[in-house]
Amino acid sequence: MPTYSEINALTPWFFPLVSFLFGACIGSFLNVCIYRIPHGQSIVTPGSHCACGQPIAWYDNIPILSWLILRGRARCCGRPFSFRYPFVELLTALLFLACWCLFPPGKAIGGMVLCSIVICATFIDVDHMIIPDAFTIGGAVAGLALSVLLPALHGQAHDFFAIASLRAGLEAVLGLFVGSGLVLWIALVAEMLLKKEAMGFGDVKFLGALGAFIGWKGAAFAMFGGAMLGCVWFVFALLWKKISGRAATIAPKIETPDGQPAEIGLGVHVSFGPMLGAAALLYFFAAHRWVDVYFDSLRVLF
Repeated sequence: MPTYSEINALTPWFFPLVSFLFGACIGSFLNVCIYRIPHGQSIVTPGSHCACGQPIAWYDNIPILSWLILRGRARCCGRPFSFRYPFVELLTALLFLACWCLFPPGKAIGGMVLCSIVICATFIDVDHMIIPDAFTIGGAVAGLALSVLLPALHGQAHDFFAIASLRAGLEAVLGLFVGSGLVLWIALVAEMLLKKEAMGFGDVKFLGALGAFIGWKGAAFAMFGGAMLGCVWFVFALLWKKISGRAATIAPKIETPDGQPAEIGLGVHVSFGPMLGAAALLYFFAAHRWVDVYFDSLRVLF
């Protein structure tokens, strides 16, 4: 039986193609999770079905392609399907491909799980302003477990697997506590100064889960990087509204402090989970090269 190295040498396109197709299939499953989990529905049964109640045939449920072939409409009743479905499938496929092409297999697998959690949490938070425990507490447990089983997730490549697993596990635990503790203290201080809730507890747990995957340095970057991304989005949304006279078509849900729908402006609540998730993926795929050097230089300095 040919080994991984032999297959990769003979057909270097094989594993990247498999990762892309696998990501598209996982993206289709993530669409189910995004829709059903906030409503307390099973993600296993019933099978995929149209809004009219008719089951969707397997040939109409092929990731990305089926939406294009059917031109975004159901075969059974002609109802339109949201563009989000193929977008999530394509996004997941591209992120899985990037994981496989950029990292060794162990870190790539861990990265695929991280991307799946971020995608689900992001779109649920955009729609409902909640991040279910399945992606916060469950994500933290998954991050800790994968760190021990796949120490390459935290860059540990020791000759002895037990030592590498121990170091990676400690890094995951530190990331979990630093991430959740950092958001918690910022939220408490902001609430004390503003005299109202400034951040949901779901964001606290979510950054802790992200920290289990990307370590304490990544968690710190995700917190402040997410805040910067949030500021950029806020300024863009305000400018768009001022220029066009209407809200941006692609935007998270916006509410007043008492939970009522609101327009973009100061004093409203906006989903912060997508910003945290985007910053975490930015660190994972690219920014760790500079962020880690920065923190290491600070450690030497002090």
